[in-house]
Amino acid sequence: MSELNAVTPAWVRVRLRTAPGAAAALALLVALTACLAAAFPRAVDRYEDAGLARAVDRATVKRTTLLMSAPQPGLQFAQREREKALLPPVMGRQHAAVLGAVGRPLAADPGQSAYGVLTGTDLPVPDPWLPRPNGLPPQVRLVAQSGLAAHSSVGAGRLPRANGEVTAATAEVEAAVTAETARSLHIEVGSVIHVPSVSRPPLAVRITGILTPRERDGAYWATQPLMRTPALVPVDPTDPLSEKYWLGALLFPPEAAPAMLGTDGHLIRYWQVAPDTGALHAHDLDGLKSSVAALKSGPGLVQVRTATDPAAQVSTDLDDVLVSYGHLMSGVAPLVAVAVFGSATVALVVLLMAGGLAADRRRSELTLLRARGASLTGLAGRLLAETAVVAVPAGALGLGAALLAVPEGRAGQAVLAAAVVTAVACAALPVRALVAHRAVSVHGPREDTVSVRPSRRRTVAELTLLVIAAGAVEALRRHGVSGPSESAGASDGSGDQLVSLAPVLVGVIAALVLVRLYPLPLRWLMRPAGRLRGAVGHLSLARAGRSSVSAVLPLLALLTALTTAAFGGSVLAGVADARDQAALLAVGADGRVEDTGALPADLADRVRRTPGVRGLTEVSVDSLAKAGTDLTRVSLAGIDPASYASLAGSTGLGVFPEQQLRRPADGARAPLPALASPSIAETFGKQPFSVMLGDGTDVTVRIVTVRDRTPAVVGTSFLVVDRAGLSRETARTNTLLLTGGHLDADALRRTVGKSVSVHLGSEERAQYVDSPLQSGAERVYAVAVAAGAGYAVLALLLALLRAAPERAALLARLRTMGLTRAQGRRLLVLESLPQALLAAAGGALTGWATVLLLSPGIDLTAIALPSTTASAGGNALRTDPLSLALPAAAVLLLTVGIAVSQAWWTGRRGSVRELRAGDAR
Repeated sequence: MSELNAVTPAWVRVRLRTAPGAAAALALLVALTACLAAAFPRAVDRYEDAGLARAVDRATVKRTTLLMSAPQPGLQFAQREREKALLPPVMGRQHAAVLGAVGRPLAADPGQSAYGVLTGTDLPVPDPWLPRPNGLPPQVRLVAQSGLAAHSSVGAGRLPRANGEVTAATAEVEAAVTAETARSLHIEVGSVIHVPSVSRPPLAVRITGILTPRERDGAYWATQPLMRTPALVPVDPTDPLSEKYWLGALLFPPEAAPAMLGTDGHLIRYWQVAPDTGALHAHDLDGLKSSVAALKSGPGLVQVRTATDPAAQVSTDLDDVLVSYGHLMSGVAPLVAVAVFGSATVALVVLLMAGGLAADRRRSELTLLRARGASLTGLAGRLLAETAVVAVPAGALGLGAALLAVPEGRAGQAVLAAAVVTAVACAALPVRALVAHRAVSVHGPREDTVSVRPSRRRTVAELTLLVIAAGAVEALRRHGVSGPSESAGASDGSGDQLVSLAPVLVGVIAALVLVRLYPLPLRWLMRPAGRLRGAVGHLSLARAGRSSVSAVLPLLALLTALTTAAFGGSVLAGVADARDQAALLAVGADGRVEDTGALPADLADRVRRTPGVRGLTEVSVDSLAKAGTDLTRVSLAGIDPASYASLAGSTGLGVFPEQQLRRPADGARAPLPALASPSIAETFGKQPFSVMLGDGTDVTVRIVTVRDRTPAVVGTSFLVVDRAGLSRETARTNTLLLTGGHLDADALRRTVGKSVSVHLGSEERAQYVDSPLQSGAERVYAVAVAAGAGYAVLALLLALLRAAPERAALLARLRTMGLTRAQGRRLLVLESLPQALLAAAGGALTGWATVLLLSPGIDLTAIALPSTTASAGGNALRTDPLSLALPAAAVLLLTVGIAVSQAWWTGRRGSVRELRAGDAR
């Protein structure tokens, strides 16, 4: 008895030698699944981190740098103390304390961070040799920033330095300027600029060096761009014709900062902290926002004021950038989670099926062990040991492959995912054996699909799943894929995960319902099949009805995979459609050729002959037209009604009957019928009104139809009329709208020349992947759907492999009774078809219903389009027929192909082996 219950290494070795193929297949399955499971969280981390870094980079360092500033020391301090407070020893010590106040997970980049002193008021300089564009003297800003030598190279002269002790009474100091400032303000090495001072002669600033910035777009220089690049500043910023003056920066050595106290510049001490973009991680987004908030108005600000000045302030737009990126991520992540949950469910089912297949193959062996006295614990220990010997190394191998394939991202989640996969693979066989061999018996009861009735426990479990699925679907329809937590300003991951599980739960419920309905058509078909002349039809239905109830598991895998594939395919197709539509709205057609003036008369014929151009519509667009007595600015398009109506019909933008816009037969006495945008129609109604054209002529129009969009005008304020009623000058073609699936951009640009602009929808569409977050999410989504489909195929193979020995024995016995090879193929195909048809039809129907149920809560704009691109309303999820039909057809073809292959292979091997092996039941 104890020998049966003990787990010995020798017994494990014997088992592995007995079935090396099965062990290798299990190892391959576990390694592949563990690799995919471990790679997923790291891939998500990689594209989310890349998206965050891109968002921070695009926001410019001027917005993302944390700038701590404090006024100059007050007059209540002695002059000597005021001067010492501006020198590097004090400022540097304060800068180190400021860097220490930056809380994790936010990290500072010390190389791009700096401290310094500058004049808060720009100072006019009277030197006559400086340029004066409008007769106004230039102004300068004095800046003494640390690290000047490390962040610049000397193009001419040398770096400035402080000669001796510099105080507020110092008469002359040295400074440097950048090459751009020197070029714009005509400054040379040795030039002296006189800066006005208070109650003393002007401060003489001698230029000793012309500098070239290193990393000119880095935070050191770009936080205060005036340091590197001068500006022409208008006196009145609201007046475009206002007079302007030059404004530039003079770069002092930090030791010369006290000299600024003698000017009227109202000094500002500052400490700028550049965030380390390489240390920003999307999974720390909440912590990053908290760190920035603490510096702006929390404990971090207290530390900054304690270290620097009680009046210090912190300013940055980094928190706005993080919030904006968080909104984008909250719209993308749940969509990816939908695909991942579906694929994970199918992978889990496949692992359970692999354990079930092994348990069924060894049913007689395990029954014998139980009959000889093996305990459930001992039996489970033996099975766990032999499975773990294979699965644990395979899981570790898969984890290692994932870490090498995706080097970025958190390792903890990857290890956890691989461990879960390994644990499921190890536990599948022992648990299945425990359930099947709870009681010691020689022959188990039959578990035919047609004869077995569902138990009460199963009914309760199915009803529970139904309630959960209904709640998840309703939550998604009401709140969208981001769940109610986003609108409430909280983050509740469990609610979002339940919503993301909605498609999977719908598939699970459909699978359980179809399994309950599956016996009904089999019973209905048994009697008609029994009256057929041949025995193949009746026998195949009988075999299908006698399949084990455990066939629910492969059906569940297939339905879940088909539902996820249909949902995922609809998402990917919806993303593509949203981008196509946005590109069409931006261009108006597949291509657009336009100029500010009239195009050459022969250009349209030359463009028509360009490769890829299928159709061309000539349009006259007057963007200077003014409508009505109040001269409302409007874009007026003069078109040929026939060709333009055809273009509108093919693009779907503002379709109209061409007769509506044709010029009236009585010519100039009747107003031109016009197609108008809703805003123009609301302003002018149906009554005729005058439109002053750009060439000075006017035309009377009357709105006869209203459309939100039209191909000729990219905007929402337009009129479209028959150009036969316009003046000759206005009716000249200045825009060509092109249609064609493969327009050649280079050929078009060579044809039209450099002065004419060419705008293609394909180029516009290529720009719509705004962030690595979107492109990465789209790739992960596609991989997840593909992985789910692959696991579904594997589930189908496992289901057929499970019945392969019994089918081979059946064919062998039937051939001894005269069954031909063709009849054998038909038997296996017809036996497999009921469940395959059930899975294919049920999967397509469930996928369609899932998309229909969940589409009100899903907007694809976040994953399809840049945040700055407007779309014509929300991009709701729509059913993609191809995504429904292709997976279902693939299931049928694969099932038939496997059945035919099995029949062919069995026929080649002959019948002797199967007959000698005995009854496989």
